[in-house]
Amino acid sequence: MRAIVHVMLKPGVLDPQGEAVRHALGSLGFDGVNGVRQGKVIELELAGDDPKTAEAQVAEMCEKLLANTVIESYRVEIV
Repeated sequence: MRAIVHVMLKPGVLDPQGEAVRHALGSLGFDGVNGVRQGKVIELELAGDDPKTAEAQVAEMCEKLLANTVIESYRVEIV
């Protein structure tokens, strides 16, 4: 079973990497990009076959290690 975790900065948290990407896109001629938020995607290969158990386990991983829940939010997909 595979889990995909999407981690993004929470709204209101400054995103200097996203701002650098937005600026670079403008420099390359891509007008009209008013904002960029950059995040990360983490793919996990998990043993087991119970999606609810896997989702709970991955959420615990996010809370303890994969996301800084003070400034980041996360979303878990079990596929």
